Amino acid sequence: MSGLDPAIAGQLTRNAEGLVCAVVQRRGTGEVLMVAWMDDEALRRTLSTGRATYWSRSRQTYWVKGETSGHTQHVHEVRLDCDGDALLLVVDQVGPACHTGVVTCFSRSLPVSGNEG
Repeated sequence: MSGLDPAIAGQLTRNAEGLVCAVVQRRGTGEVLMVAWMDDEALRRTLSTGRATYWSRSRQTYWVKGETSGHTQHVHEVRLDCDGDALLLVVDQVGPACHTGVVTCFSRSLPVSGNEG
C-alpha cells in the first residue's frame, strides 16, 4: 500500500490495472510532451519529490524520468481532471521528452479531412 494522502487517493479513478493516465505538458508553452501511467505510489513519489515518477507497464517497475538519460522533468504542478481518471503534470523538461530522442512524443501529424479552414 502506498503512502498517498487518502484525500488525494479518494479522488482517483483508476483503470483495471490500478493506473491513471498522466499527460505531461511543458510549463510556459503548454506543449504536450508525452503520456505515461501512474499508480498511487508513483503519484506519491512525484508529489513528494517534484521529480516525475511513472509506472512502466512493460517493465512492471517505477521509473523516474531522466534517471538514466538525464532528460529530467521537474514537476511544478499536478492537476486532476473532472472524472479523476487523468492527471496533467506541468513540468520543466530538460532535453527531449520522447524516448526516441525528439522533443515531444507528439511530433507526427495525421491529415484531417473536412478541415479546410
